[in-house]
Amino acid sequence: MPGAEAVKHAILLGDPAHFRIRGGQNPYTRDRWGLKKRVDRPKAVGQWERFKDTLERLGAATFVVPPHAEHPGLVFPANAGFLHFKYAPVPLGHKHFWLSSFAGHRAGQEAIYRAALNRLGVTAIATLPFAFEGEADFFPVADFFVFTHGEIVRPGFVPALGIPPYRYRFSHRSDARNLGSLEAVVSPQEVLPVRLTDVRYYHGDTLFFAFGLRREYLLAYPPAADPADITRLRERLGGRFIEVDARDAEAFACNSFQLDGPQGPVLVMPAGVSDALVARLEGLGFPVTRVDVSEFFRKGGGSVKCLIGDLGPVEQK
Repeated sequence: MPGAEAVKHAILLGDPAHFRIRGGQNPYTRDRWGLKKRVDRPKAVGQWERFKDTLERLGAATFVVPPHAEHPGLVFPANAGFLHFKYAPVPLGHKHFWLSSFAGHRAGQEAIYRAALNRLGVTAIATLPFAFEGEADFFPVADFFVFTHGEIVRPGFVPALGIPPYRYRFSHRSDARNLGSLEAVVSPQEVLPVRLTDVRYYHGDTLFFAFGLRREYLLAYPPAADPADITRLRERLGGRFIEVDARDAEAFACNSFQLDGPQGPVLVMPAGVSDALVARLEGLGFPVTRVDVSEFFRKGGGSVKCLIGDLGPVEQK
């Protein structure tokens, strides 16, 4: 086993040079009239550069997917797929990555992520059979995995009472029918499926955040998921199941990231989370660093975790 000084937490980022709202298929990307929001790109690029600098200062090794004018969503590599075994401290060339199953305007991202991972030496494996958006919906918690899924509908404008007399219908992203395939990948570890019920929390990593030395704690916003599934999580985790209130949930407190640095875990969280939540987490022994990525959140619906593809600890050459 390599020493701590020989291991760095590897992170995949997406260059924001072409960041804009192309598809507009989550509730944060459109205004009340259903129009796609306009990104302040210089502001977004500045925030991203400071974000990258922060991660590197905390000890991360960062790798950047080049920008692509037709795929601005590459800036959110949490959707690219998932790594397994994620937390084995081995060289990138020994890691395997299961690619997401993108649809519609995002379908071309699969080939781009595959090429980027292959350049790093990571083995990229074929996509799952149904709609699936990677570690945004599939992640380890303690000694099991959580797979979040929800209703899959065709996004678009539909009639509605009121002004305007229509609304834009949004969809969850990962199909429940992938459960068997995911179980086969991580067997013999258990997969606990959780049904999402509020499309404002369209990915699991918008209402759940696993952290701790063994990811044994789970920050959660229960109102956005099926009550029976939440009950099962509570029973499994006991006092390690930590609820956030609506204010912190709406600031995407659960869209945070644990960086395993040379001095131990650091929780990287959005700038909008409350002082009370930060104090609670630091009271458990986890230092918190807050970063401003508001242009990505308010316009693109993605905060800290969405901007990161987790490649886990990597043994340095």
